[in-house]
Amino acid sequence: MVYLESWDEFVERSIQLYRADPHSTRYVTKYRHCDGKLVLKVTDNRECLKFKTDQAQDAKKMEKLNNIFFTLMARGPEADISEVTGKEQMDAQPSKKGRGRKQ
Repeated sequence: MVYLESWDEFVERSIQLYRADPHSTRYVTKYRHCDGKLVLKVTDNRECLKFKTDQAQDAKKMEKLNNIFFTLMARGPEADISEVTGKEQMDAQPSKKGRGRKQ
């Protein structure tokens, strides 16, 4: 069991673990209200990765990780997750013009 200190390392290694063996990898979240601690665990019965936090802003990070895993599970382990992670900017959309008064 490995507690990883870095969130980015936890996400990258979790995705690698899932892509290596998607049928036996599982993702578990555990929240202890009395301690205010959130523990995320990804395991494939051979390797176990854990991340522990007590910071409220990490809930958004957990939501992004959930979306990554939902994408990988729905589209397959070789799916492109760049749109979920936000690494690719949406430059193709034209910028909106203001609707204020013309001067």
